[in-house]
Amino acid sequence: MYDKTLTLARLDAAQARIEGLGRNAANREFSANLQEGMAIAGDILQALLASEGKESDPNADLLALWKTLVKGQPHWNTIRDNCRELVYYQNCLAMDRADALPPQPQKMLLHTLRHLYLYARSHTEQSQEETS
Repeated sequence: MYDKTLTLARLDAAQARIEGLGRNAANREFSANLQEGMAIAGDILQALLASEGKESDPNADLLALWKTLVKGQPHWNTIRDNCRELVYYQNCLAMDRADALPPQPQKMLLHTLRHLYLYARSHTEQSQEETS
């Protein structure tokens, strides 16, 4: 069953984690921040999938979660590039190509996570009321 209040609470918890990441970003390596950011993005997508009653693998990568989310709901294409950007950062680090990252990767990571959160939050706020 869809529980709008629960979904908003899960999204707000993700936002608090994003802000915490932002406060501590300068004190940590980008790879650690990216790993945490990927987990936050995954949690946002998991909350959205749960709100739409879609099953997902809790161990699925970000793009697999997005693909499950977008099926039958094309408005979720809005966040596709954000998901792909995060995966790009992950791939750059995995291939020892930190030189291919944007000039300020910490700021871009936070910007991307905030965009995911804001779109998910505004969509949830505008969605139909709770059903039981």
